[in-house]
Amino acid sequence: MTTIRPRRSVLYMPGSNARALEKAREIAADALILDLEDAVAPDAKETARAQVCAAVKAGGYGRRELVIRTNGLDTPWFAADLAAAAEARPDAILIPKVSSPETLQQIGTLLDGLWAAPEIRIWAMIETPLAILDAERIARAVQDRRTRLACFVMGTNDLAKETRARFVPGRAPMLPWLTTAILAARAYGIDIIDGVYNDLKDEAGFTAECEQGRDLGFDGKTLIHPGQVATANAVFAPDDAELTRARTIIAAFDQPENADKGAIQLDGRMVERLHAEMAKRVVALGEAIGA
Repeated sequence: MTTIRPRRSVLYMPGSNARALEKAREIAADALILDLEDAVAPDAKETARAQVCAAVKAGGYGRRELVIRTNGLDTPWFAADLAAAAEARPDAILIPKVSSPETLQQIGTLLDGLWAAPEIRIWAMIETPLAILDAERIARAVQDRRTRLACFVMGTNDLAKETRARFVPGRAPMLPWLTTAILAARAYGIDIIDGVYNDLKDEAGFTAECEQGRDLGFDGKTLIHPGQVATANAVFAPDDAELTRARTIIAAFDQPENADKGAIQLDGRMVERLHAEMAKRVVALGEAIGA
């Protein structure tokens, strides 16, 4: 099984706030998006770029995955953002408004020209109607190693803006788009992170949306405040009962008498070998979180 890297909680941090970048070293998020785009005013772009890249180079973030979000390709800041990010060598670079695979191919060519370290991955923001309509082809770009594609990140606020969909409990207007993106990501073996929840005072609503995202198949959730981290970490992690059940299924299929069976009866339920494969992933995720 491919090594699993937990991405339960992916916290946006404003690149222009030096104190926030320092504080992020102590936040229990699985990943940090050090943002040069939406969270940064135009007159602070250059300062934010310098601070973010200096923070990445300095390190001290432990196991947290570090991701730099650039400004969009059509902005005057993009070229300098990409060059500085490549030099800083984060775990990944998040590209806004990826609406076609050609964008990823263009990014890959630019990174090759910058002699960017091969281990730097690309995360793609899925936040436009065209991105949803072309999600399968965008995900398929992972087959071109030059694109470095590793993850989709849903930009639900931008999707709402572009489509005029309303934010309602349960996200009914967005469910077809979310599931389309999930299917595309899973078809080509890349991770996918749910969008943000905007109401910081609505803890019950946030928990419910995390649970919905988990049940839909997201790997984690993007966050806008450190206070959301603990809930996301808990919801997107297997609990003790789930781990126990997974280990029981694995152990049952490991019995010699079940070696050639495609399905067995376990605790009064029919369990197929595919459930054993699913159980192995649950256990691997639990082990990765606890490592």
